[in-house]
Amino acid sequence: MEISTQVSHFKNLFSGKKGQNLGIVNSMNYEIPGIFKLESGKTLSHVRIEYEMYGKMNPDKSNVILICHALTGDAHAAGFHSGDKKPGWWNILIGPNKAFDTERYCIVCSNIIGGCKGSTGPSSINPETGKPYGILFPVINIVDMVNAQKKLIEHLGVKQLFAVAGGSMGGMQALQWTVSYPEMVKKAIAIATTASTTPQQIAFGAIGRKAITDDPKWNGGNYYGKKIPAQGLALARMIGHITYLSDASMQKKFGRAQQEKAGPDLSKIHLEASSKISSKTSSEAYLKTSSEASSEASLDTSSEASLDTSSEAFSETFPDNLSNFQVESYLNHQGDTFTKRFDANSYLYITKAVDFFDLSKNGSLIEGFSGVTAKYLVISITSDWLYPPYQSQEIVSALTANGVDAKYEEIRSQYGHDAFLLEEGQLNYLIRGFLSQILVSDIMYQNFYSVSRNETIENASTLMVKKKVNHLPVVSEDGKLEGIVTSWDITKAVACKITELDEIITRNVKYVFSGDKIETASSIMEDYSISALPVIDSENRVIGMVTSESISALIGKFG
Repeated sequence: MEISTQVSHFKNLFSGKKGQNLGIVNSMNYEIPGIFKLESGKTLSHVRIEYEMYGKMNPDKSNVILICHALTGDAHAAGFHSGDKKPGWWNILIGPNKAFDTERYCIVCSNIIGGCKGSTGPSSINPETGKPYGILFPVINIVDMVNAQKKLIEHLGVKQLFAVAGGSMGGMQALQWTVSYPEMVKKAIAIATTASTTPQQIAFGAIGRKAITDDPKWNGGNYYGKKIPAQGLALARMIGHITYLSDASMQKKFGRAQQEKAGPDLSKIHLEASSKISSKTSSEAYLKTSSEASSEASLDTSSEASLDTSSEAFSETFPDNLSNFQVESYLNHQGDTFTKRFDANSYLYITKAVDFFDLSKNGSLIEGFSGVTAKYLVISITSDWLYPPYQSQEIVSALTANGVDAKYEEIRSQYGHDAFLLEEGQLNYLIRGFLSQILVSDIMYQNFYSVSRNETIENASTLMVKKKVNHLPVVSEDGKLEGIVTSWDITKAVACKITELDEIITRNVKYVFSGDKIETASSIMEDYSISALPVIDSENRVIGMVTSESISALIGKFG
């Protein structure tokens, strides 16, 4: 294939097309061999990871994107399981011609450890007891989740992820990936998230956990095979779900609309209850006025009776189980539905892991991000009050302070925190643009070979043959570019019986910078009919090579 054809093809790689669904997909699982050590120092054995994969890996497995799910998510991020009426939770972004384009990338999504959707968690069987772990399951954190994902990625034979992405708690995992394994991540996308859980966020998690543990059916976490703590879990979900919405979205969706079959009129209930209380306490007071000496005691007794009968009448008449407003009915539905698909103990463990999350080091987020090398896209949502925009801005500021290429975008939406699951148009536009901005640094060879101008032609040709390269940059003692020699130059030198390398060096060398767009390198190669370019830094030192073969591999990856 001619380089001109490659360039033309490249320019059309990311043309807009309508996104398509994946159709039927299947889950897979992987068991981590041996003992899996947690950050706490405790260990787990036979750790199982549930995952799904969409699209195909290219030959060098460099097109893999890891998707990390949020608190109550799972591995089923896109497509349909057989019999499903609804697709995976991020179906709006994953599929042919969507932001995470399965015709270009291989998408992997796994269920976190501590979860209850196939991966090892509190509801899994403890191999030591033959019973579910329950609260004997060790405490986990976001680092543990990422470490387990790394085991899966290594099992799949992937040395470096093209990108890692997630929203909410998934965004925390994306951040943690770039901190824990900077060399394994080229790009990162963190949406509607934080680098350090705030006291307000911890408070909401604490209330949800208390709702579960105060449910008598929780039974100290030992409810497997019995009635589950549905009431507590439903309440925890209702509390959490409120934080995912916004005032504007609830106003738009529900307003003050009531159900068609509303509960009893509360004013009438109050009158009826008052009438019952008044009638009963009057009778009791009359019976207790037999002597003047006992009148004070009678008043005290009748007062206590009033309190008791008030509580009795109120509990008999107040519509506990009826939802007057549509928003109440909606939250009840969310809570009830959640209990059918999620484990209460998993909810306890995962929310606690979120509470522990803090990437700052010695109180400094800048120091916490000091080793990050991945290019970043950080997205916030204007109406998100769970993880407000200022927290995303803090992430970008800390990354930028470390010299990291970090881009900040803000989605305008009334959906609140849930917008990262709903804003199809804005998310596809931002993510597609970020992933398609491929630079020279993304494909250059950093492990290149070079020679000095004093080298002999024989040694240069031997190096080319042994290392199977056709281009050798000629560098000075301090690594600065002085020229280039090619296999064609060597052939010509042999034919002309030239022995000194200095005589055949091309000194007017075309080059690129690591931050240049790949189109720039392609255009230079086409214009000057060359197949490789040195990559230099601001001080003219050679830091890599980019070749027509690497561009061909790119097109094979994304074309």
